[in-house]
Amino acid sequence: MAHVDEGAAAQVSVELLALCFAAFLAGFVDAAVGGGGLIQLPALMLAYPEAPLPVLFGTNKLASIAGTSVALVRYALAVSLRWSVIAPAAALAFIGSFLGARAVSAMPTSALRPVVLLLLVAVAVYTLIRKDLGAKSGQLPPYAALGAAALGAALGFYDGFFGPGTGSFFIFALVGALRFGFLEASASAKLLNVATNLAALAWFLPQGQVWFGVALPMALCNILGSTAGARVALSRGSQFVRQLFLIVVTLMVAKLGYEWFG
Repeated sequence: MAHVDEGAAAQVSVELLALCFAAFLAGFVDAAVGGGGLIQLPALMLAYPEAPLPVLFGTNKLASIAGTSVALVRYALAVSLRWSVIAPAAALAFIGSFLGARAVSAMPTSALRPVVLLLLVAVAVYTLIRKDLGAKSGQLPPYAALGAAALGAALGFYDGFFGPGTGSFFIFALVGALRFGFLEASASAKLLNVATNLAALAWFLPQGQVWFGVALPMALCNILGSTAGARVALSRGSQFVRQLFLIVVTLMVAKLGYEWFG
């Protein structure tokens, strides 16, 4: 099991306070444009470098789903979500994520790093060039329900198997392929993220791979950050979400590029 026991990990310490601050920032960013894992999971790995990775992944997922769920509720009260399109996609995202988590032990994830890096670069460049992309919601294409379902299954599997950038990929796909506005896409992506996080927890919790003493304080801070992030996104609109989306994707490119080339 873990080299660091749960009681020691859960004590009020500089590490736990730093993790709570990281969880707040992660919740804020994730509520607006996704990508909170860029902050929260590395913070856990830095705080407990000797802990088994599955324990850190499970702890991260429990903290994340709390904030994402609160953000989903806040968005749903303020933004008209197209439930007939995104609800089936969320169901398939759940299944895909669970299968991805099961498959992660059977094949190496390292081979995905350069592919994900190139995809994120393409996403950033395309969003930067298309200044009107996602400025407002458009009429859904006739393949919207089927496209969203395929999107949910594919990105759900990716989230369970590898993970970095899933929320941002959800948003970009909804904007680019299904003509959602950035704000509507961000709101819809929360439902898909809740589904993938639930699937991951369905795998991690029975295995005992969650540190509740660490995850619960982080979850509270993640909720506070998500509430603030959703409020800012809703008040500033799609243009703000687009700009923050570009910043987060650029940071992901820098992080993955450093890890790959480094």
